[in-house]
Amino acid sequence: MSAKKAHETRHRLSLTWRVIALSSLLLLGLVVLFSWLGHANLTRQFQESRDEHNERQMREILLALQRSEGALQQLAALTAASPRLGPALELRHRDDILASLRPQWPTLQLEAGIDEILVFDAQGEQLADWGDGQAQDTRPIQTWVRRVMNTEVPLTALRCSTDCRQYAAVPVLVEGQSVGTVVLSRSLADVTRQAQQVSGSDVALLVTGPLAADDRLDAERHLEPWNGYLVALTRKEENLALLRTASQQAAMQDLVQGPLQLRYRGRDIELSAVRMEEDGDRRSTGYFLMASDISSQIGAINQDTRTLMLVGLGGWLAAELLLLAILLSPMARLRRLAGVLPVLAHGGFAEARAAIPPPRRRLTDEIDVLEGTTLELSSQLETLEQEVSARGEQLAERVEELARERDFVGSLLDTARVFIVTQDEHGRISLVNDYALSVMAIREEKLLGRHFDDVFSAPSIGTTGLAVPHQEERTLVTTEGRHRTIAWYHAPLPTGNDGTPARISVGLDITERKAAEARLTWLAERDALTELYNRRYFQEALGSALQQGQSGAVLLMDLDQFKDVNELSGHQAGDRLLRKVADTLFQELGHRGVIARLGGDEFALLLEGADAEQAVRVAQQITHLLESIGFDAGGRRHRVVASTGIALFPALGDNPTDLMANADVAMYKAKGDGIQRWHLLSPLENAKDELQERVYWVERVRKALKDDDFELMVQPIMRLEDGDIRHYEVLLRMRDADGGLISPGRFIPLAERSGQIVQIDRWVLRHSLQVLRHLQEKGISLAINLSGQSLHDDGMKQFLADELNASGADPNYLILEVTETAAVTDFSTARGVLQAMRDLGCRTALDDFGVGFSSFHYLGQLPVDYIKIDGSFIRSLPVSADSRVIVKAIADIASGFGKQAIAEFVDQEALLPILQSYGISYGQGFHLGRPIALEEAFGILSKRS
Repeated sequence: MSAKKAHETRHRLSLTWRVIALSSLLLLGLVVLFSWLGHANLTRQFQESRDEHNERQMREILLALQRSEGALQQLAALTAASPRLGPALELRHRDDILASLRPQWPTLQLEAGIDEILVFDAQGEQLADWGDGQAQDTRPIQTWVRRVMNTEVPLTALRCSTDCRQYAAVPVLVEGQSVGTVVLSRSLADVTRQAQQVSGSDVALLVTGPLAADDRLDAERHLEPWNGYLVALTRKEENLALLRTASQQAAMQDLVQGPLQLRYRGRDIELSAVRMEEDGDRRSTGYFLMASDISSQIGAINQDTRTLMLVGLGGWLAAELLLLAILLSPMARLRRLAGVLPVLAHGGFAEARAAIPPPRRRLTDEIDVLEGTTLELSSQLETLEQEVSARGEQLAERVEELARERDFVGSLLDTARVFIVTQDEHGRISLVNDYALSVMAIREEKLLGRHFDDVFSAPSIGTTGLAVPHQEERTLVTTEGRHRTIAWYHAPLPTGNDGTPARISVGLDITERKAAEARLTWLAERDALTELYNRRYFQEALGSALQQGQSGAVLLMDLDQFKDVNELSGHQAGDRLLRKVADTLFQELGHRGVIARLGGDEFALLLEGADAEQAVRVAQQITHLLESIGFDAGGRRHRVVASTGIALFPALGDNPTDLMANADVAMYKAKGDGIQRWHLLSPLENAKDELQERVYWVERVRKALKDDDFELMVQPIMRLEDGDIRHYEVLLRMRDADGGLISPGRFIPLAERSGQIVQIDRWVLRHSLQVLRHLQEKGISLAINLSGQSLHDDGMKQFLADELNASGADPNYLILEVTETAAVTDFSTARGVLQAMRDLGCRTALDDFGVGFSSFHYLGQLPVDYIKIDGSFIRSLPVSADSRVIVKAIADIASGFGKQAIAEFVDQEALLPILQSYGISYGQGFHLGRPIALEEAFGILSKRS
């Protein structure tokens, strides 16, 4: 009885109340969690919708500003195009100017909302005006006028003071010449109304920055924290105080980046800002402020959250009451049994039977069964207690020994991280450990009795039953469909009592090791970026084909101007281009042979059994495939063009090294062609000598740059009107070991291929500027050719600025020439570089003009001072009517754009009157002057310290 009392004292909380308490905690937790999740989801959806709404408002307002700006510029252009305005400006007749635009002013003011029109002459002097200017009259009008007059490009600007206005300034042209400027201004009233209509919110227009004192300014509208003034505001009485409060809570930059939500007078307000373009001199900036009342949405979210919480709490209370009603009666009976069982455990058999009431006739449940079983158990336990006591001592030792053996074997089988399977004499599974079951994701009863070969796929070579090798690899297909490789080790088991043989099989999962081996093999043979074969595998495949006596062709491809993609659009764009080229080659030509990426932008294709005709067809197919690839990156569209070299084997090499060298030479010949894009190397071409010559010239150019082995020469450019020569073109020669001069045609093409041409351009610039410092005193200018690669040299502008500063040369006497082909091929880059050179004070020229007639379209937009007409047209002027038409057209176009023309290759006297009749200003050629050394021409050495 003491044990019973001790047991009763330990039960402080019944099972019923434990279940109620734990289930209540769980349900309450779920209610809180679901309520929180619901509130968070509603808030997130609302915030996403508001973010979408704000972004749409910003886009539409900015689009409205852009449309207003474009419309204002069109109105200014139409005003400038008035037929009477140009001649009046040319004569500077103020009355005629006023008369030319007076009929248009009422229409522009009333229908287009124009506030002011200003007219300036070519010297920037204001000759006429209509309308009212802004109150703070510090507008940089003269700066705008000078810029338009200098560039002849229309200009738009935004100016905010006591109000915000858009300005448009356009040149007035007469016969292609700018004679003045027209400036129109218009307030942002229409844009403000559009902003209110688009947003459906209260709108304010805020101007930040310093404002001049003005009696018309309302001090109440000045917001000190934002350093701004409210130019326009809807519902001033309510929103002025709101904006003052908001200015104390957030900076204007924060409002531009994201909306502000604040509580104001019991309402939830969302305030956002859209930033307009800054003034040109950064004096002030305009912002559209939009205030939206979101109280109803916030209230709806909170109401939904409260409703969800109340529904959850009601469900929790109902569930707990129902659970309590269900558990009360059964738990009372269980508590009675719980009091009886401890007594039974301590030998109180009769007491236990007395405590349980006799069974009644009713529908029995589990507790009835438990009570009946307890009564039977008490009787049986009383009987068995005597037997157990008698045999307990006898069996205790044996049980302990068997338990240790069982625990050891069971622990070994279940904890080992290997497959352990036993098989009977027919190869059927009789035992399997837990690790194998967990990996196979199958229950033990479904596995026992199955044949070992049915579960683990037998190897391709082997026998059935027990006649199998001691070690082997088999494949296991799991229930998820995954294939795993298992290395098995088999051993026979001792013969049982029935004399039947059996065996135990231990398996090790080597799937990951096999995958790692396969991955290493793949990496050793593949290029990681494009997943094509790499150089090592390609050379092994080529060597194998040569050893087997095969014939065929090797195609070596190199992407042209790939460096431009990396420099203009970044290396990530270059990697994407390489992958796109690789995918195209593999999909279209992968079935023809081995395709590999050798490194950088070089690809190779091995065609076994192909003859010269088949190889050429494949090269032509490659050219068409690559040209069909459209590749856009960073707002630029790049052409994909490759040069392909073809070398047949074994005619051009019986080993991979010689064959690849010959293919490389053929590829460079294809690059030099520039039209066909491929070259089939014939056995008669000495590829080794050409390769050695290319290497020699690359090293020779490097040495010449290092040791100053170059020499400068000049060729005069004569003014045809009076024969005066104040203009020379700088030419480059290289000194050989004997002191002779080497023509640039020998080393310039190779320098362009190797990328050394940029260093050569810099060498010529540095030494020419040192000479120019002495020639500029005589009024002599020097013209220097820049290669197309220098247009993409990011450091060229800074280099030129540094050299001009170091040499003391006047940039006005330096003329920089680029070829028409280089300028039109990358018009945007060429225009930027030429403009940067002109910003430094240099003059510019377009060389070899006329080869590509598409450049006529760009001529007016290229910032060049001279146009050098290609010599092929000049030479044939006396005999070719077509050439005369072309040269005359080029001269007229150059004159129309205000540029001076230079005729190249003037080699006979008969050309001079023709050129003068066309209005061509300058001529250059052997008839007018041959190239001579600097010292002979001016008495100045080309190399100075």
